[in-house]
Amino acid sequence: MLHASSFRAWLAAILLFVPTTGWPHAVLVRSAPSARATLARPPERVQLWFNERLEPAYSKVSVWDGGGRQVDTGDGVVDSAEPTRLTVGVLPLAPGIYMVKFRVLSVDGHLVESQFPFTVRAR
Repeated sequence: MLHASSFRAWLAAILLFVPTTGWPHAVLVRSAPSARATLARPPERVQLWFNERLEPAYSKVSVWDGGGRQVDTGDGVVDSAEPTRLTVGVLPLAPGIYMVKFRVLSVDGHLVESQFPFTVRAR
């Protein structure tokens, strides 16, 4: 049986080896347009910024309309000068709700997949 002082020493030793930052992965820190934004004018590009550098070959972004049609130009790219930024051009957008979908691989090897909507309002 462990004595209280032995248990505390054992517990302290274990805690020294437990990572305190959790599991690192790329986190979306901002976007243009912003998630759930309502825009008076449609964007020409969708831009996503992450907290970590992305692996260009494994990072993708797309934009979809409410009918399930892809409305981006297919030129999604991680910016070589700013490797935390992923962008894609969009076709001329009519008023409606659009979904931005992304799947990114950060340089630490963690895959993140998510989506968010934005709205283009009628003029």
